[in-house]
Amino acid sequence: MKLLLVEDSERLRQTLRHGLQGAGFTVDAAGDGVEACGFLASYDYELVVLDLMLPRLDGIGVLRSLPAGGRRPRVLVLSARDQVPDRIEALNAGADDYLVKPFAFDELVARLHALARRPQQAQPLALSHGPLSWDPRSQCASVNGQPLPLTPREFAVLGLLLRHQGRAFSRLEILERTAGGDSEVSDRSVEVLVFGLRRKLDTAGLPGLIETRRGAGYLIP
Repeated sequence: MKLLLVEDSERLRQTLRHGLQGAGFTVDAAGDGVEACGFLASYDYELVVLDLMLPRLDGIGVLRSLPAGGRRPRVLVLSARDQVPDRIEALNAGADDYLVKPFAFDELVARLHALARRPQQAQPLALSHGPLSWDPRSQCASVNGQPLPLTPREFAVLGLLLRHQGRAFSRLEILERTAGGDSEVSDRSVEVLVFGLRRKLDTAGLPGLIETRRGAGYLIP
């Protein structure tokens, strides 16, 4: 399998490159985000191991540069950033998996093999609901062409409710789908999240778009 390794620490980059080659991967290596984008534009990769804290262009920028359609490499983020918002931002930007440093090399290899076995899925399409537009390729939502200033989690929740219009999602379901079910985040935080999303939709001229069904959860009817 052809893999691109993106890591700014030369020592770790060389160690990982040799280890991954020994595990059977064909490895190219880049030391910054701009170099990584050059590799990605020139060659086809099945897998990418991506650090977030990179010079010139960070890992989130690299993720957002990946094409929305066609064959897209699976991306495993390998980062010292261990906070839930960091993982959410990376996953919402297009990462397929997230592993925190320090890590076990055998686990890294196992996760890469698991990603390689995962079937390619069609990229999600842009959605609309009246004057509201939601586009996962640009990570932007707008009302009547005016951008909505959403956080990554608000954007993810709005997309979830739009994709499954008419279905109610509980706080726990929303948490699992927008934060990976991470136990460090309380499902009570979903109330705050939805409140903030509703307030922005209200300000944009879409009051009452998200409803609450007692005992069921939140939905866009």
